[in-house]
Amino acid sequence: MAEQNFVDYVKIMFRSGKGGAGSVHFFRGPAMPNGGPDGGDGGRGGHIILEADEQEWTLLSLKYTKHIFAEDGEGGRGGMKTGSDGKDIVVRVPLGTVVKDAETGEILTEITEKGERQILFPGGRGGKGNTFFKNSTNQAPRHAQPGEEGTETWAILELKVLADVGLVGFPNAGKSTLLSAVTAAKPKIGDYPFTTLVPQLGIVSVRQGQTFIMADIPGIIEGAHEGRGIGHRFLRHIERNSLLLFMVPADTERTLTEEYDILIHELEEFNPDLLDKPRLLAVTKCDLIDEDLESLLRPTLPPDIEAIFISSVTGKNMQVLKDKLWSLLN
Repeated sequence: MAEQNFVDYVKIMFRSGKGGAGSVHFFRGPAMPNGGPDGGDGGRGGHIILEADEQEWTLLSLKYTKHIFAEDGEGGRGGMKTGSDGKDIVVRVPLGTVVKDAETGEILTEITEKGERQILFPGGRGGKGNTFFKNSTNQAPRHAQPGEEGTETWAILELKVLADVGLVGFPNAGKSTLLSAVTAAKPKIGDYPFTTLVPQLGIVSVRQGQTFIMADIPGIIEGAHEGRGIGHRFLRHIERNSLLLFMVPADTERTLTEEYDILIHELEEFNPDLLDKPRLLAVTKCDLIDEDLESLLRPTLPPDIEAIFISSVTGKNMQVLKDKLWSLLN
């Protein structure tokens, strides 16, 4: 997925349609010059509808869209004819899309299920024609309702990538290398911070047709929960992952536990609920150490999480890792 084509944030002015006005009309005919009221109701305004699109992985199609307006409803007519409804606008978005009020930050809705379709902003109701107001004491009402106003507001659409396994680690922890080793994804790989600037997705094949989706999330730095580095831009994607695979390189300058604890702290400060997710620790780049050094590193592992020593270069424990991830997911 090209970086310039990955869009996970857009701000759009939405306006649903206004309802059509009811009609004030009286029947007139050769045999009835002073007929009763026959004004029809106005049509409803068009809805703004969100629809899940399983083929989309990004909000790119909305990147240059600043306004989305639905049609107004048509006014009622004589002969008790109801005005036509305004045309609905259907906005297709990828799974994992969250819509927020741009002013208050309130979450308005989320699209998380295949085939899901939601009315984001309903159109205004059409006004009642004067026929509706006829009664025994008012045989010839000369008033009708105006149409109801639609909703007009700025909203923010954010994408939180949906994946089974999210890779969590500092820059250069080996996340992109692992993804390229176990899937057909081709993420950018390099020995410098923030090689990965957007989430990368790949399908991991385990055994006998068993598969799951893995997401390489841009690397954490200390202070990410405060917006440092890529900060919130990537942390929100972790919220949609079912399982978190923490990755710490064997050649780290800190201890393995220190690296892991910093990662945990950043997630906890951003959203404590993230710590409720199942997790596994992978010690990466084990092609750089021998068995003796691996034995010395094992006592420095954090005590509260299962760990696997792997190498994406040599393939060390790749199948063991995939089997364990599959087991935790199921």
